[in-house]
Amino acid sequence: MQEKRQGTCKDMKPSGAPHWDSRAHEQRQCPLIIALIFVSGIGGTFQFGFGISVMTSPSVFIKVLVNETALQRYDVVLSERELALIWSFMVSIFAIGGFVGSLLAGWLLSYGRKRCLLLNNVFAIIGSALMISSKPARSFEMIMVGRFIYGVNAGVCISAHTLYVVECTPTKLRGMVGVTVGSFISLGKFTGQLLGLSQLLGSEHLWPWLLGFNGAVALLQLLALPFMPESPKFLLLERGDQAACEKSLTRLCGSMDVKKEVEEILKEKSAVQNVRSHSVIQLIREKSLRWQLATTMVAFTALQLSGINAVYFYSFEVFREAGIQEDKLRFAALGTGLCELTTSIICFMIIGRFGKKVLLIRGYSGMSITLVLLTITLNLQSLLSWMPYCSMVLVFFFIFFFCIGPAGVTAPLPGELFTQPYRAAAYTIAASLNWTGLFLLGMVFPVLVEHLKYYCFIIFLFFCITICLYSWFCMPETANRTPLEIAEEFKRMHSKSADTQGKPSAVNNNLDIVFVTQL
Repeated sequence: MQEKRQGTCKDMKPSGAPHWDSRAHEQRQCPLIIALIFVSGIGGTFQFGFGISVMTSPSVFIKVLVNETALQRYDVVLSERELALIWSFMVSIFAIGGFVGSLLAGWLLSYGRKRCLLLNNVFAIIGSALMISSKPARSFEMIMVGRFIYGVNAGVCISAHTLYVVECTPTKLRGMVGVTVGSFISLGKFTGQLLGLSQLLGSEHLWPWLLGFNGAVALLQLLALPFMPESPKFLLLERGDQAACEKSLTRLCGSMDVKKEVEEILKEKSAVQNVRSHSVIQLIREKSLRWQLATTMVAFTALQLSGINAVYFYSFEVFREAGIQEDKLRFAALGTGLCELTTSIICFMIIGRFGKKVLLIRGYSGMSITLVLLTITLNLQSLLSWMPYCSMVLVFFFIFFFCIGPAGVTAPLPGELFTQPYRAAAYTIAASLNWTGLFLLGMVFPVLVEHLKYYCFIIFLFFCITICLYSWFCMPETANRTPLEIAEEFKRMHSKSADTQGKPSAVNNNLDIVFVTQL
């Protein structure tokens, strides 16, 4: 028991973590990687974050359009309940489109990571055209279709963007670069809140252009991404083109020696030779990958059920109770978005120093404590005049813990836990869980709020504690380790008697390599 505990504690520190000065030096040697991070992110997970936050500001104007359209076409005045139902569907259909996009991503990624991102921009441009035309055409149905198409775009980009940047980054920088996936989600949310101000695009006349902003971002990526190289791992492991792989790595790494990176990819290639492609169902049935798959599923399920959406939901009420005027609430909400963005940048800076497992555990631990305190302060805010200020501080603390751990660490996990052909499969499953959780939460959460009020946080507390304990006991450190090393660490942690196993593990023989071609 003591030996096992020591092994677990050892996992808490990233093996071979480079010094901060060393990482900074490597970043300066890889200028194209910095450009690649921005170009892929702005048309990648940025679209997902923007799609989540953008509907809040123009909600009043969209509801007016729905009422006017129903009156003009059908001579019917919609009740509040009917209007709320239409609005809920208009918001939730984004998640349905995202689920479709996550399933579509596996097929598109087989044509190349960069090409997948380029093709995905077509969805954003079509959705943008529908959004901009909705008000002149007096058609709220165009907004619904546009939201669905935006969801497809976001579903594809979550997998494609993450896979692209993880595969294009040297091993020592992979942990830091993986965090930028969450940073661009935060940037998208903040941009949606900022542009949604009435002084910018959140006015009665300009709100269709606010909803169509995704198209402008997609055009920017369409212009810039062709100048970026294709994923080196895709070129060597999927296309078998070593010359193109080395050329891509040379462009990405600049003056850095790429021999070690090529050797790692070749080692992975030799391990996956003669391994045929499998479907997602076959991946789920693969017994040697159970712990990697379980870790991915637990992490992505907990991400949606951590309570972050509930905290954002109650933030407006907390700000009102703290005395912030109604017309200033949007600026207060903008503060939460800025807090999320700033914290994600901090996570980018410190993740190589602390390791991902540590940040995940500390993040969920802090969120658990904050949820308990927030439940208490919200119930007491009508009794004590200063309690709303405590609740307001706790809202920002919760966002801080969420972004410093789960938001930055979870997104790139499948790319680190699985070897090359598995990654697309893992991202398909992870993204499907993410979108399913988002949709179900959107449908169930209003009912929870109605019946449980502030005690709904207890449900989210359970998931935060569960993932915290799971990360401590069942998950190895992934920072600065290859998928092969992580697979061996899983085997060591969960093998009943690793020393007495006579036959080689399937992790070594079959190396768990699968590529998604179909569901």
